[in-house]
Amino acid sequence: RRDFTVNAMALRLPEPELIDPFGGVQDLAKGVLRTPLGPEVSFSDDPLRMLRAARFIAGYDLEPEPALTEAVGRMRHRLEIVSVERVRDELSKLLVVDDPSDGLWFLVDTQLSDEIMPELRAMRLEQDPIHRHKDVLAHTIAVVAKTSPRLTVRLAALLHDIGKPKTRSIGPRGVSFHHHEVVGARMARDRLRALRFSNEVVADVQRLVFLHLRFHGYRDDVWSDAAVRRYARDAGPLLDDLNELTRCDCTTRNERRARVLAARMDALEARIAELRGREELESLRPDIDGNRVMELLGIGPGREVGEALSMLLDARLDEGPLGEAEAERRVLAWWEARRTSS
Repeated sequence: RRDFTVNAMALRLPEPELIDPFGGVQDLAKGVLRTPLGPEVSFSDDPLRMLRAARFIAGYDLEPEPALTEAVGRMRHRLEIVSVERVRDELSKLLVVDDPSDGLWFLVDTQLSDEIMPELRAMRLEQDPIHRHKDVLAHTIAVVAKTSPRLTVRLAALLHDIGKPKTRSIGPRGVSFHHHEVVGARMARDRLRALRFSNEVVADVQRLVFLHLRFHGYRDDVWSDAAVRRYARDAGPLLDDLNELTRCDCTTRNERRARVLAARMDALEARIAELRGREELESLRPDIDGNRVMELLGIGPGREVGEALSMLLDARLDEGPLGEAEAERRVLAWWEARRTSS
């Protein structure tokens, strides 16, 4: 009564003898995924096996037998009796196989994805006969396959365009998805929370989805050093993950366009490395701390201290290191201007 014939095998000891009552070896050789008993029986025993089937399909390059696929389509609602934590863990295992594509398509085609992440099938946007655009779901699964098999990056790849269905509009210049990264970041947060991912994973994926379009405005002659600092600062410890997601987000078949985008990312990473050599981008702080601000202004802890530090950090990002004396001068000037205006 194991999940599938290919893992319903054992070795008898001490003299090794393969016990294979359901023909698992033969199914492995043929590349077939089927259940030891009827699929309805197996999936009734444990509905999570329907989701696990997607992982076996993708992870072991197996083709599900038609009866198995049909049973998942009929019984998909049974997944609701499985704990969210078990569903989350099985989905995570699927996402970190070398190439989850076939498993993700299995989830979508059987509509099992509606029980886990209904936003996936929503990305199969109906194509307008005039204003056509890339198939968002096909693009998404291709991006997932290109990323390295690490859960946070794979989740960000899976959800990076989740906001497109809600933001699609057709205007004089064709189809657009304005601010889909903003909408998508909120949707990604809500879906991952519903699946009870850790707060850290939720925050990191939300951040990557929110920032995944930031690079597309990059040009050497347009972005100042300040803009590069802000890009690195906003990404923080997720910088390498963001750059990987950005690179993999290019699924165009136009080789020239792909080369141009890759060269631009190379140039941005080189500039980040150059700035990193001069200053610690990941730990940029104002040139003075909150205690010194309170000393200078003669005030206690409060909102004004935070506002002063925020002003100094903006100046630091725009101009580079200010030095303590200049930072103090600017805080005093800022405070005087604030008092005058009020």
